[in-house]
Amino acid sequence: MQIKTLKNYFRVSMVSITFSLFLVFYLFSSYIHTNLAIQENQKISEALSKQVFNSMYQVMRQGWSREQLQDFINVTKNSFEGSSYSVDIYRAQKVEALFGKIEQGQITNDIKKVFETKEKLFESDEKSMKSVLPIIAKNECLKCHTNSKEGDILGAVKVDYNFEEMVNITQNKYLLFSLIILPIMFLIAYYISLKILKRINFAIENFKGKIENVNSVKDFKNIDTTHAKDSFKEFEQIMTGLDILSGKLKNIAVDKSILEFEVKLLDKMVITSDIIKDWKEYIKDLLHEIHNVLPVYCLITIFKTDEENYEIEIFWLGKPDENIKNHLEKTAINMITEYHNLTVIDYALKHNISTEEHDLQLTIDDIEHEAKSILLDAPRIGGIVGLGIQSNTEKDSIHSIVIDSILTTLLNLVGSIKAINKYTENLEFYATRDPLTGLFSQRVFRDLLHYEIKRAGRHEYKFGVLVIDCDNFKPINDTYGHSFGDDFLVEFAHLLESSKRDEDILSRYGGDEFTLILPESTEKEVYTVALRILERVEKLEIDAPDGTKVGVTVSIGMAIFPDHSTESKELFNIADGMMYEAKSQGKNAIRFPSEYDIEKIHQDIEDKSMIVLDAIKNEKIIPHFQPIMNTSNNTIEINELLMRIEIENEILTAGKFIETAESLGIVHKMDYIVIEKAFKKINETNYTGLLFINLSPKALIIGEFIEKIVNLTHVYNIDKKNIVFEITERETVKSFSLLEKFVQNLKMEGFSFAIDDFGSGFSTFHYVKKFPIDYIKIDGDFIINLYKDKKDLAFVKSIVALAKELEVFTIAEFVEDEKILEFLKKIEVDYAQGFYIGKPSANLSTRK
Repeated sequence: MQIKTLKNYFRVSMVSITFSLFLVFYLFSSYIHTNLAIQENQKISEALSKQVFNSMYQVMRQGWSREQLQDFINVTKNSFEGSSYSVDIYRAQKVEALFGKIEQGQITNDIKKVFETKEKLFESDEKSMKSVLPIIAKNECLKCHTNSKEGDILGAVKVDYNFEEMVNITQNKYLLFSLIILPIMFLIAYYISLKILKRINFAIENFKGKIENVNSVKDFKNIDTTHAKDSFKEFEQIMTGLDILSGKLKNIAVDKSILEFEVKLLDKMVITSDIIKDWKEYIKDLLHEIHNVLPVYCLITIFKTDEENYEIEIFWLGKPDENIKNHLEKTAINMITEYHNLTVIDYALKHNISTEEHDLQLTIDDIEHEAKSILLDAPRIGGIVGLGIQSNTEKDSIHSIVIDSILTTLLNLVGSIKAINKYTENLEFYATRDPLTGLFSQRVFRDLLHYEIKRAGRHEYKFGVLVIDCDNFKPINDTYGHSFGDDFLVEFAHLLESSKRDEDILSRYGGDEFTLILPESTEKEVYTVALRILERVEKLEIDAPDGTKVGVTVSIGMAIFPDHSTESKELFNIADGMMYEAKSQGKNAIRFPSEYDIEKIHQDIEDKSMIVLDAIKNEKIIPHFQPIMNTSNNTIEINELLMRIEIENEILTAGKFIETAESLGIVHKMDYIVIEKAFKKINETNYTGLLFINLSPKALIIGEFIEKIVNLTHVYNIDKKNIVFEITERETVKSFSLLEKFVQNLKMEGFSFAIDDFGSGFSTFHYVKKFPIDYIKIDGDFIINLYKDKKDLAFVKSIVALAKELEVFTIAEFVEDEKILEFLKKIEVDYAQGFYIGKPSANLSTRK
């Protein structure tokens, strides 16, 4: 309500109260004075009645005649004529019987009542009153009234008094008097209202002025709540309450600007690629935004880069002097020792100045720091963020909460950037590299071989391919354990790296088999490198755990482009075949293909083609199933379908024929056969778990594939939600959009989808982004060395964290022992698959 309106209401109220008081005064005064007049006249009336009564006795004692009595009555009545009084005298029946009637009024009920009761009667109303006195016979009266006896009623005297006119006159007198008093009362009321309004107005204006000056929480905290000198007690109570409220708000209120800034910080938690790329510039801009809210001059970020090293970045609002820089460097070091309980640390420190032309005029005493720390487990990053704050900043509980909130947000923000940086670096490395040796992976070798064939064909030069395999490496693993075997392979990889030319491309193809591409090389140059490797390996010896010197020899196969082939697969197969020829001829040798060797390899390929075609024709393709265990409850919930060919009591694994089937373009026919046989077995055994089906992309792009699979589910009563299709990235997939459409159709039919060998290729993360994935199967190369290689462990943890964020299940392949399984449970991998869990067999594994 506005103050002006409040004043008007107050004035109206004062007028109403004054008028009401006047009316009460008038009515009360009129009532009092009228009643007093009535009471006085009542006394007069009673006295008059007694006087007439006494006169009547005097007349009766004198023995007047009837005429004399009549004259007395007439005189008495005439004496009151024109006044408010009237007098009547009545005879009783006994007196009339003896002396006759006289002129008198009508015998009314009140007279009758007095005649009957012989008692005095007094009655009054709003306008009149009457008094009736009985005339009682006494002993002296009996001389004349012979027919009466003492105590009989002889008559009555009635006096009437009408005071209506008197009341009206009295009221008129007091009305006139009140009208004269009314203006005086109004003047007094107006004067009082002015005085009261002045005090109210002073208190309200004083209160209003203080409130209008409150533009922030800080202003409210500092509001002047002293009482106005001339204010009312009630307003003093309001100010006292406001003082109490202000004190409480000091502990709970936050400025709007601070809240808006915190919202901005939270908005920035959406981390884009630009922020990751230019995160230092981003922090500089952020420092300016923080300074607009709080007097902050520097921001410190400290993160672990590995087990021993820390990266320290100090961001300055302007250019500090050397003393301040040295002070903050010591502060940063103290943060590490305080939060991470270290005494000796290795670190790299860098200062970043936001505005070079702005000098910070600060001393060491002008600045203090507040910090917060976190430790991320996956990837393992220790993070500390600190703020250099103006030392004379007001300190209260809200200040601490705001600073803590800003630190938490910054720590999450910068920590996330650092974690993503480290995560993507790992992904980039492991997408192309073998996790154990750091050499290129098999996938990269295939891509680079395909690329080198195109380049060599375009520029018309030769190049060579070597396939290198350790002789008798398995006994080393069996004798000294996998850990030593891994160490041996790492040393072996270093030897190969030092033996090749700078331009040569070295890869670990798998296990103890390595490949080498030698660009722009003749047969002689390729053989020279192969011979150097052979000679150096003969000298390689590594100390085993028992002190024994352990060494190996190698078998090397060669192939030359374009002499031996112009196709990448065929060129590799020739070099691979030559390596096996070297082994079969006594090992520790280099084998170069002759025309006979090439014909034999081609013949082997033809033989494999005949085997595949015969298997399709006679349905010798059979399903095998490998169990997959749920790590949380150790039960078998999944079986993976594997394709086998049965020939002359021998079971051929897919690795021996799948490439031949793909090259013939008939792998999809083999898929149909093995899937139908698997569905039939599910139906016969009432298996209710999940079935993973491994398919090549070339088979998936067949137009009628999904329709045929759906028909098979109907024929064998298979629940489609229990079927999960696996796809492994291969170089045969040229149209990503075609594959994406296939997967979408597959999902629409109710099937699930998994990516196999996740992390082993270039595009698997693109698969995660593009496809609706339900399961991720982590490449076994990362699982084998999980508890021995921290990089492998960090990479697997990163995949698990990504999968959980995407709500995707993870499956670890190559689980070969209990120790690996326990590690997988610890890092919360959902499922495990490998020979320790169960080997492939012709039967479906059920829950244990």
